[in-house]
Amino acid sequence: MTKLGLPDGIQACLFDLDGVITKTAVVHAAAWKRVFDDFLRQRDGDGFRPFDDADYDEQVDGRPRADGVRAFLASRGIELPEGTPDDPPDRQTVHGLGNRKNDLLLELIRTQGVQAYDGTIRFVEAARSAGLRTAVVSSSANCRDVLRSIGAEHLFDVRVDGVVAAERRLPGKPRPDTFLAAAHDLGVRPEDAAVFEDALAGMDAGRSGHFGYVVGVDRVGQADALRAHGADTVVRDLEELTGTGERP
Repeated sequence: MTKLGLPDGIQACLFDLDGVITKTAVVHAAAWKRVFDDFLRQRDGDGFRPFDDADYDEQVDGRPRADGVRAFLASRGIELPEGTPDDPPDRQTVHGLGNRKNDLLLELIRTQGVQAYDGTIRFVEAARSAGLRTAVVSSSANCRDVLRSIGAEHLFDVRVDGVVAAERRLPGKPRPDTFLAAAHDLGVRPEDAAVFEDALAGMDAGRSGHFGYVVGVDRVGQADALRAHGADTVVRDLEELTGTGERP
């Protein structure tokens, strides 16, 4: 293993954004909960079953926005029209609900701001100093703006986000295509790249893409689930990999 806690031969690091680089996963979860609870309350009345943490982890986290809507609705046996990507946020369609969530997310980011995980930033800087190439891989269409807001855009050689995925027609996580595209853009083989993810869908993508190492970042106490979905190792903070962070 290298000083960065990665196997010898790893040449590139592919980082998820929300929950790995930035503390925005909780903001995403709050926006999804508000959207789905409002929808379910309107549909089922006061006896509705609320959207909860398990729904977020299993159905939504890490997936492109519309895929998350489809997965959650399917888990509840609900069907809605697809609509179109420019549906207004009050329209009862897959894209309408997704756009409502994005509006709420941007509102929360504007009012609460965005914070980075300092341990991740230090790890990325150490990786670059060691000669490793770096990419950010996110389903978010707001990825570039979020990176700019924390002054971290320069730390990544490649960005494959929701905008890039739409342009290239890449399916999102749990499919590995966005990670594979990032490795390709960095000029490395998947087996020579490490994936850093906090979402179960991201673990599935890392494993099915046959990447050289898959690091699960456990921010919410789901270490066992991350391992079950393919993590080679699980840490609470990336500085644990270098031996400078607190271990469980």
